[in-house]
This record gives sequence, structure tokens and C-alpha cells, in this order.
Amino acid sequence: MRRAILAALMALLAFVGNAPADNFPSHPITLVVPFSAGGPTDAMARILADHMRTTLGQNIVIENVTGAAGSLGVGRVVRAAPDGYTVSIGHLGTHVANGAIYKLGYDLVADLEPVVLLPSNPMIIVSTNAVPAKTLKELIAWLKAKPAPATAGTAGAGSGSHIAGLYFENVTGIKLQYVPYRGTAPALTDLVAGQIDLIIDQTSNSIAQVRAGTIRAYAVTDDKRVESAADVPSADEAGLSGFHMTLWSGLWVPKNTPKDVVAKLNAAAVDAMSDPAVRKKFEDLGLQMPPKDKLSPESLGAWQKAEIEKWWPMIKAANVKVE
Repeated sequence: MRRAILAALMALLAFVGNAPADNFPSHPITLVVPFSAGGPTDAMARILADHMRTTLGQNIVIENVTGAAGSLGVGRVVRAAPDGYTVSIGHLGTHVANGAIYKLGYDLVADLEPVVLLPSNPMIIVSTNAVPAKTLKELIAWLKAKPAPATAGTAGAGSGSHIAGLYFENVTGIKLQYVPYRGTAPALTDLVAGQIDLIIDQTSNSIAQVRAGTIRAYAVTDDKRVESAADVPSADEAGLSGFHMTLWSGLWVPKNTPKDVVAKLNAAAVDAMSDPAVRKKFEDLGLQMPPKDKLSPESLGAWQKAEIEKWWPMIKAANVKVE
């Protein structure tokens, strides 16, 4: 009798344990964007969410949690229940670089479960139209000749725009004065207004202003041109060979999220990226789609670890100070 009761209890516990995953999702999902609304990560999140909510049958609510180069938004997800209802979108800055700069209170690898690699894009070197340089070589010469460092907008210490700036300093020998913002959207606003000199920005964030002629573009950080900015030379073409940096993005959930919940989120994101209309929106922003064989959670996890090994030494050597 006792064995029968124990067996029934174990079966009930197994059912209860599996029920949330089997029924997932049964209510809206929160997608935490760690930057301000209107920026490139926010734009990607909204395009993705529009399609994923159809696949999953539930609304996906965008929540912008800004501050500390995105680390506050990522922390919001780390502390959430591991049930798949709170999802982190981020990139090289938030899920790699911040670990080399901030005392986070969480581990970017151990405390998060990877879901899927998202579209990426090379950065683009842009300046206010007040800068006299017309080519990348002229820009570098102008920067070197300035008596004081030029001002460069970033989304905060450790953001993609900041890492790109450090990389640019390393390969050119120049020095920049970084001006941190709560995202590259407000930084771009100040660039257009001439309040700062330049940004090494995500192509998707700046390309509309480049097309409108309100800022000047010098090069994309790749060995080839980007379709959405075909008239902007690659770094190699512009004379800075090897200055390559791709700002990749991804989705994560809290550690211990059930694997079948992760699988459902992964499948919905992959389905979105396979939709021609979604792909067109991403491509119009200058984003490059990830290879089909790199769309598993395991692939994102391996890529994140490889990027940590690549970028942390350079970031730590720069002795970045966080105020």
C-alpha cells in the first residue's frame, strides 16, 4: 500500500514538474531590452517579438531596463524565475564585455541559459558633418592632429560602441574621450546635433542618418561592404586593413529554465528569422543573418565563451574605469 501511495505521489510530482513546460507559454512573455527604446537592440527585439508572439500564441512585452551598459537589464533576467517568461536580449557588450568591466554579481555564462544566436552587423565609423575629414585616412589624420582627444559617444563602458572605440585606438594609436549614454540612440541624436565628434556604431542604428546625409560615414568594420550601405567602403578598402568587428546578438533565459521551454523559445526565434518579411526588415537595417547551422542553444553558448576568450584580455588591458 505504501509503495502504491509513493508511486502515485512520484507520478503526481513528475506531472506537476512537467506541466509548466508542457503548457508553455500560458501567459505573456517579457523580453528585457537592456538599452533605451529606439536603439538598435530595441529595434531588433520588436521585429523579433512581433513574429514570435504569433508562433507562441502569447504576447511578448518589451521591457527597457537601462543602465550600466546593459548590465542592469541582464541582471533583471538573471534574478527572474527560470520558467521562460523572462527573456534577455543582448549582444557582445552585454553578454561578454561587461564581465570584464563590471562587478556584476552574476556570471554571464553560469547564470544564464543560451537560447539562440540572432542577426549581427559590423560597426560603422560615423562622425558629425562638422568634422572636416571626408575619408577614413583623413579622419585618422584629423584625430591625430587634434590637440585634445575627439569626443566619441558610447552606450556606456563595455558597450559595443565602447569596445569598438578601444579597438580603434589600439589599431590607430589615437586617443578618444568617451562620452557615455544610456544607449546609442541618444548618442546618435547628439552626433546629429554636433554635440560629439564621432561614434563607432552599429550599422543598423546609424544607417538611416547616413542615408539622410545628417552624419558622415567612413567605413564599416568588415572586409566587405554591407548591402544596406553599399556606398560605404569596408575598413580594408578605406585603408585600415583588418579592422573587423561584428556586433552579434542573442537570446538568453535564467539558468535552470527547462530544456523544452528553451527549445520552444529557440524554435519560435528560428521560425521568425526564417520568415522572408522578417529577414527583409533585418537586412534593411544592415543586419546579417546567422548561419543555419549556428542556431542551436549550444552554438550560442560555445560562441559566447569563445568571444569572452577573445575580448576580455584587450578590455582588461585597457584598464577601463567605471564611474
